Amino acid sequence: MSSAEVSAHPRVPPSGRLVVLAGLPGVGKTSVAGSLAARTASVHLSIDAVEDAILACGLPPGWEVGVAAYEATRAMVELNLRIGHDVVVDAVNDSDEARQTWRAAAARTGAEIEFVHLKISDAQEHRRRLRGRDRGLAHVGEPSWEDVQRRRADYAAWTDAVVEVDTGERTADEVADLLRARFGMR
Repeated sequence: MSSAEVSAHPRVPPSGRLVVLAGLPGVGKTSVAGSLAARTASVHLSIDAVEDAILACGLPPGWEVGVAAYEATRAMVELNLRIGHDVVVDAVNDSDEARQTWRAAAARTGAEIEFVHLKISDAQEHRRRLRGRDRGLAHVGEPSWEDVQRRRADYAAWTDAVVEVDTGERTADEVADLLRARFGMR
């Protein structure tokens, strides 16, 4: 086989779907993503887990590490889409630049993309979920309610089609089942 016949990124028809779960810290992104991935045999990738691994290497926390986490996750998304896996990503996705990461991955692989914005309308419930939360990450700290409020104030409006789901009175499994049905996932 000649080198012209070998491609670094073979064009395999994707299974068709990249589901991007977005929302403020504490709304249940990782729990919903894990449940949805388990129910649909999809790959689950979490920005916070990737950022935690990068910080474990001794890099200083900051904007650059956050961008690196998004880009490293994007690369894994593309690899999995190219071999036919559906992928569920969970990340705050509070800026258009962050969302562009996933648009680019979908465009490069020919995958369908679904944006889902999770929220909790009841501020008391949202605050309760943040209190005492421990996700087991060694280097990514848990945000305070004040941190979440700052992020809420700066959260960019959506320009994409987005499914909004209030997780305040639903379990992660209920939200996963709702999304699975909405997107026709097996």
